[in-house]
Amino acid sequence: MSVLQTFTLSLNVLARTGLSSPENLCERAGVTPSGSFSTDEFFRLWAAAEELTHDRAAGLRFGAAGIDGGYGVASLVALHAPDFRDALSALARYKRLTCPERVELEVARDEAIVRYRWLQATREVPRLLVDTTTAALRELAWRGTAGRVQPIRLELARRPMDQELLQSHFGCPIVFGTLHDALVFERSALDVPFVTADGGAFSRVITGLEDRLGSGEGYPALVGEVRVAIARQLSEGRRASLSGVARRIAASARTLQRRLEESGTSFQEQLAIVRRATSIRLLANTDLDPIAISMLLGFDEPNSFARAFRAWERTTPLRWRERQNRPQG
Repeated sequence: MSVLQTFTLSLNVLARTGLSSPENLCERAGVTPSGSFSTDEFFRLWAAAEELTHDRAAGLRFGAAGIDGGYGVASLVALHAPDFRDALSALARYKRLTCPERVELEVARDEAIVRYRWLQATREVPRLLVDTTTAALRELAWRGTAGRVQPIRLELARRPMDQELLQSHFGCPIVFGTLHDALVFERSALDVPFVTADGGAFSRVITGLEDRLGSGEGYPALVGEVRVAIARQLSEGRRASLSGVARRIAASARTLQRRLEESGTSFQEQLAIVRRATSIRLLANTDLDPIAISMLLGFDEPNSFARAFRAWERTTPLRWRERQNRPQG
């Protein structure tokens, strides 16, 4: 599991709830304070903070204040980009220096869809973290363009909740129960120039970040690309094969296999990781039965999915869902 270097900053953000010190928050989450955390530990910290605060708008406030608070070098760099398109490109490229959260831009028809994928997630992304992340992107777009760019839709991979609150903050319709969290803009928004652009500062910072990427720092780009390609194959109803994924990332199957081996992993391992994360998301946020989920994940038969899920979670899909829906306390 990769070490995520910005999690100490997250502790300070979470402690702004006023309900817990960073040390108490770590204790509540069952995490040892160490200055760096795994994805699972990071999620547990945010989940613990979510339990401590009864303010449903806390994440929205964290995200909106993130740029001023210096939370996230990628966002600070993006703010100095020439336009919204370059800002998203910088956000996506340099985010992997600090954590395995993939920022993905897809242009479809008249829409620009910005999706967030936690590449090492084996559990649901905490609501508080999702609200913080999406609110930060909305703030980046708003501030960079002096209010000219606003989202036209927010897609959330969770069951309906806080709809009025979210609509009031984002100023757009909210769609629940999607496969991935995403903020959607008009396609034309990509070309809107940033009033905060600073070519000289942008160039200087980019050079330093590129040097860090060139030295091998950060989450491996190849693994992220493969996981996103697998997820896209599955979402389109296609079989997630080595050859199909290789075509998506413009490589031969043999080359992709070799590069994955050099990274200490394999295609089957990455496929299992994507299937596990997707199955958990679907079980938690939809009413799809295990048969339908097995088909969406590309298993040849439901029994194969059931065996795989038991190996991942040590229980059956339906029992896992029942456990998640069981009232706490």
